[in-house]
Amino acid sequence: MSNDARWTAGICVALLGLAGLFIASRAVDATFLWVGLALTFLSAIMILNLIRTAFDEAEGKAVRHGQAVPYALLAVALFSVLFHLFSPWWWAPIASNWHYIDSAINLTFWITGLVFVAVMIFLAYCLLRFRHREGHKAEYEPESTRLELGLAVVTAVGVAAMLAPGLMVWNQFITSPAGTVEVEAVGQQWSWNFRLAGQDGQLGITDIRNVQPVGNPLGISTEDPKGQDDIVVEAADLHLPLGKPVKLLLRSVDVLHSFYVPEFRTKMDLVPGMVTQLWFTPTRPGRFQILCAELCGVGHAIMRGWVVIDDERDYQAWLGAQQTFASRATPTIASREQGAAEGNARPAGGIAHPPH
Repeated sequence: MSNDARWTAGICVALLGLAGLFIASRAVDATFLWVGLALTFLSAIMILNLIRTAFDEAEGKAVRHGQAVPYALLAVALFSVLFHLFSPWWWAPIASNWHYIDSAINLTFWITGLVFVAVMIFLAYCLLRFRHREGHKAEYEPESTRLELGLAVVTAVGVAAMLAPGLMVWNQFITSPAGTVEVEAVGQQWSWNFRLAGQDGQLGITDIRNVQPVGNPLGISTEDPKGQDDIVVEAADLHLPLGKPVKLLLRSVDVLHSFYVPEFRTKMDLVPGMVTQLWFTPTRPGRFQILCAELCGVGHAIMRGWVVIDDERDYQAWLGAQQTFASRATPTIASREQGAAEGNARPAGGIAHPPH
């Protein structure tokens, strides 16, 4: 290594160490403190290695390059595990029955984490064990049936261990229990609308051709008696009762959207022309944000809503204050019919002007 290259490397490593000290000194929690100290420690090791290499070259000794790589790989594995264990960034506290999803993801983390650490240790071992040494000659083995069979079996078991829990949870996720209350969530650029069943306990028929921006944003059929008492919540908070399973029927009136509430561990795409579904049981009261997890246009980032989980008394009070589809649609339809009648009464010559 030339002197210029050594000076450049030394300055870069020193800056890395200073950055680590700065992060540690400004740390607001233990994670940033440990990350900063780790960077400082790593830079110190690298500086010592540069000094050792410089002395070996000055004394005419054979310089053994690349011996720091195995230790760097082990350090990366160690710091990755520590960062995962002590990271402040984790899931939001769960507020539904879907702790099974957390368990499945944790199992995936453990399996992939163990494989990652094992691979890094194996790479470091190979770099040390089979490094270049005078008088040693590498052996070439083009194939090994025993090794290939072992790798295939271990890989298959690992993949099955990750897929099996996910498939079991997915089966529960799309199979709602009997007696679940149905609520419809409709996405459109860029807001969320909701519909709950009225006194008859049934949702009315909808048709995309019936959608009107004012009066009927969900496309409810005006001829279906079951839909007249449906409760429509337009671009407002959705309230749900605590401890009761809810089945969400998901529709989109324009493009792809995705219904996602992190605390509920629920996420499902809304596909135009289809009705998708999910279910959950709220387990703690509160106000939780609905996010759209599918890029749906320029207003995607602001397409948000809120789900409020109430006790039974507060939920019934909120429910009683909502409007039904019939009460919302009747003034709009009457106004539209009146406008059409006035238009038909105008003379053919155009707009009638008042007499002078």
